[in-house]
Amino acid sequence: MLHRQLSAAESPERYKFPMALRLTAHFFSVIFHPLFIPLYAVYFLAFIHPNYFTGFSAKQKIWILMRVAYTMIFFPIITVLLLKALGFNKSFFLKTQQERIIPYIACGIFFFWAYLVFKNQPEIPGILTAFTFGVFISSSAALLMNIRMKISMHAIGMGGLLGLLFMIMQQQTMLMSWPLSLGFLLTGIVCTSRMIVSAHQPSEIYAGLIVGISCQLIASFIVQ
Repeated sequence: MLHRQLSAAESPERYKFPMALRLTAHFFSVIFHPLFIPLYAVYFLAFIHPNYFTGFSAKQKIWILMRVAYTMIFFPIITVLLLKALGFNKSFFLKTQQERIIPYIACGIFFFWAYLVFKNQPEIPGILTAFTFGVFISSSAALLMNIRMKISMHAIGMGGLLGLLFMIMQQQTMLMSWPLSLGFLLTGIVCTSRMIVSAHQPSEIYAGLIVGISCQLIASFIVQ
């Protein structure tokens, strides 16, 4: 009985939330996994923004999405699966700082590769090249900060998305009222979800947002 009482007292805070709320938080954590954010961002630039991809056919836009998918999503996922299969990581979810080191390095290589590909294609809009570079430097910053804290990768991803929306707003190429409102709403939902279902501290969430936003702004200044 004493053992059970201690276990209940020491249980993580996330287990105090209702099951329905935890399931909802897991859903948003999966849908807005940081690896998926570049795909959503490129889809917005290619299919929703009215100007950046003017002159591109639908087939060309889909091909760009596919390149982003296999370079920035497929290869990182394969890397994590291989690390788990070879016994380097205990979990697919990278719950510890140590388990995140190799995936951060691998993702940085893949993200830089994507940046170089877009950089060497002059027909690709500069904002996409800048965004890809921002993803690369944010992953590099996350690797360095991983030494001191388990910074939230989800918060970095959502911060990067907000940073992209800020860049578009600064360029005044589109009315950004609804994209920014939706971006802030989703960022709040995702960050709250990570507080519910993971062991992140608020400081790790805020740090992730700051890294994601600032790296995109820095990349925009350097590339564009």
